[in-house]
Amino acid sequence: MNKLKQWLYRRADNPRQNLVILGIGFVTFFIGLLILGAAEFAFKSSVSQEILGLIGLIILSVGIILAAIGYLSLSVLRIIRFISDDKHD
Repeated sequence: MNKLKQWLYRRADNPRQNLVILGIGFVTFFIGLLILGAAEFAFKSSVSQEILGLIGLIILSVGIILAAIGYLSLSVLRIIRFISDDKHD
């Protein structure tokens, strides 16, 4: 539990890196969304359309996860770090 707490504190103390993760997550999300939209118009009802749609959904999901990690690290972890009673160097 102590290692997890230290990792969370280190993550909270890197706002620039967290912002980069958030930005990468947003870009990845929109790339996945574009691929998903392109799958609708690029192919007529075929297996290729379904595969391209699946790839778009996977990329979109990775983007959502990255953006959520970046956002939580920027906001919630900073609040937890601020109100924490523990003194870490």
